[in-house]
Amino acid sequence: MRLVLATRNAHKADEFGLLLAGHEVAPLPDEVVLPPETGQTFTANARIKAQAAATALGVAVIADDSGIVAAALGGRPGVYSARYAGPDATAEENLAKLLAEAPAGSPVAYVCAIVLIDPATGTDVAFEGRCTGVLDDDPRGTEGFGYDPAFRPDDIADGRTMAQLSPTEKAAISHRGRAARELAAWLAVR
Repeated sequence: MRLVLATRNAHKADEFGLLLAGHEVAPLPDEVVLPPETGQTFTANARIKAQAAATALGVAVIADDSGIVAAALGGRPGVYSARYAGPDATAEENLAKLLAEAPAGSPVAYVCAIVLIDPATGTDVAFEGRCTGVLDDDPRGTEGFGYDPAFRPDDIADGRTMAQLSPTEKAAISHRGRAARELAAWLAVR
């Protein structure tokens, strides 16, 4: 199936290409404007983007929203993960703020919601994936982005962070990987 991915994030586009092998994942055309993410949940934000792109293009669109939730911070930064240190903050600034506020070794989870909207069929479905772990006070690794250098996943016993995993290892356990596999399984029976 051909799906347009409603994002301008090159990392996500690469990841979705790997995760949804067997489906054509097309980039969002430059002329499509995505509205602000004003939802209070990851699913709500993904739906806002998917609906806007599907309305503009008239084709099947997938969108995701994802972030990190820290138990020590009552679930923050959550839907504000990309702008935790401010609206124009860099990934490094967001990570530094999280490390300053949440203690090392405390539980964290990555959460990803993917919404598929297809105006031709009236389809509007959502899938969610989670990856649990702990916050590491020693950021390391170059393979990830965002909070990956300080996220030690529970699924990896050797203490590596998400940013130290190969793309294949990460896809096998990541929140986005889990949500994308749910989407792929749903597409397989359609």
